[in-house]
Amino acid sequence: MKLGCIGDDFTGSSDLANTLAKGGMRVTQYTGVPDASADPSVEAGVVALKSRSIDPGDAVAKSLEALAWLRAQGCTQFFFKYCSTFDSTARGNIGPVADALAEALDAHKVIVCPAFPGTGRSVYQGHLFVNDTLLNESGMQNHPLTPMTDPDLRRCMAAQSRFSVGHVAAKAVFEGADAISGALDAQHGAGHRHIVVDAIRDADLREIGAAARDLPLITGGSGVALGLPANFGCVAGTVPWRGQAGRAVALSGSCSTATRAQVAHHAAAHPTREIIAADVIEGRLTAADMAAWLLAQSGVPLAYSSADPDVVRAVQKTYGREQSASALEGFFSDVARLCRDGGATRIITAGGETSGAVIEGLGLDQLEIGPEIDPGVPALRTGPDLVVALKSGNFGAEDFFEKANKVLAGA
Repeated sequence: MKLGCIGDDFTGSSDLANTLAKGGMRVTQYTGVPDASADPSVEAGVVALKSRSIDPGDAVAKSLEALAWLRAQGCTQFFFKYCSTFDSTARGNIGPVADALAEALDAHKVIVCPAFPGTGRSVYQGHLFVNDTLLNESGMQNHPLTPMTDPDLRRCMAAQSRFSVGHVAAKAVFEGADAISGALDAQHGAGHRHIVVDAIRDADLREIGAAARDLPLITGGSGVALGLPANFGCVAGTVPWRGQAGRAVALSGSCSTATRAQVAHHAAAHPTREIIAADVIEGRLTAADMAAWLLAQSGVPLAYSSADPDVVRAVQKTYGREQSASALEGFFSDVARLCRDGGATRIITAGGETSGAVIEGLGLDQLEIGPEIDPGVPALRTGPDLVVALKSGNFGAEDFFEKANKVLAGA
């Protein structure tokens, strides 16, 4: 194995795996730290953790465990993948994990770049934009677990990290890999260990990747991985895929603006049922009830709890944030397992926490990377009779659920 990757959630990890596979690397995504050694043919291993919103100490411990396994597989470079909207709080978990990985690898000049132009994320003058809107005005300020209220990545990272945070501006990035390398050296010389790097185009990300050729640790969204396969002599090609016949179901727990629009669009042509959080928490709606409803429908039935942010806040106020999140994640986990056991062969999920719960509920340990459904969202095969799509809340076109079903089916 050449490149070792650690993702802080399952959807982001599949996004990264998709980017590397399109770049020509042989990629396997692992759910959690494997117990056994990797297949020798794997060039890039992506260890998907569910560490984005847990206690920072636990996130660090899980990430260091993943690092140790990847090092044992022979990896020479490491990538810490987090969300392209930098989902975190002042406590972490991006900063604490990046600090721990940097120290373990004796890494300096650690790139911090969540840019992903294909999904509208860009970094300019150290600030993160979603399309033409600053992060804190994009809807991410309403995220129920990691509300993003500051678009300045330097301040965000400084609040979480024990190390000084520098910046490589767009001017140097536009001049190419050599200029980026020189700017990273200058920032390191000024005493900065984590360095936010601007990027607004895929071409910028490829130059950043080239500049990172000899760096032991890179952090960011999947976009900055665009340039990494070439460093290992890989050439972009078509990702093979075998479609899966059978029954499809869709589950959504994301409250993002994008997912709520996708749910509304899907409801116009497919069976759709809302999951009321209070009904789940108080036992009026069971996973068995919801699975039975989904399996009784035709088309691509969707069960969703993608409520308006004000509704989510009211539920959290009544039942507590952790209890609310735990109840819904457990519910989605059980629904997915019951649907699979009842004959579903294509499962589509929206939302990072929801996708993590579904993968854990299904007991999946390795995922084969397939073709891209929408930017950042690949089709995934989990075995001979089950395929899945794991969508980050903010990703995907309005018709995502229909599109995902067609790609998973090989239509």
